[in-house]
Amino acid sequence: MALPKANRLKSRKDFQAVFREGIRRHGSYLTLRALKPLYSIKPALDTATQTTQATDSAHFASTRIGISISTKVSKRAVVRNRIKRQITAALHNLLPKLSPGWRLVVIVKPTAAESKCVSPQFLQELEQLLAQAEVFDGNS
Repeated sequence: MALPKANRLKSRKDFQAVFREGIRRHGSYLTLRALKPLYSIKPALDTATQTTQATDSAHFASTRIGISISTKVSKRAVVRNRIKRQITAALHNLLPKLSPGWRLVVIVKPTAAESKCVSPQFLQELEQLLAQAEVFDGNS
């Protein structure tokens, strides 16, 4: 079960922005990089900035998520894809609870493949990381 297209982080520019400016939260299997919505980062000072921010906040209305899994996790694509599917399924369950506008990147650590981690463990760890980063609805 894939994430809806509106909730996918796809462009290289978006990934770079999250890595450059986002906050980090670490777990035993995953690392979460989260970038707050643009409209909560800086207040508008003039009208030109306000119109730009209005279009940007409309563009980032839904939370967008990307998953990064390196060949360091496993050389076998079958293993990497299985882990990616499990994380996607866990994120799909958490999607309704997330605040709108966030850009998230979930980075998989090599311990996830070594320990034969399963979906409930990914779900539990993702919930903890998202709560630490205050991404859940009502926290930001």
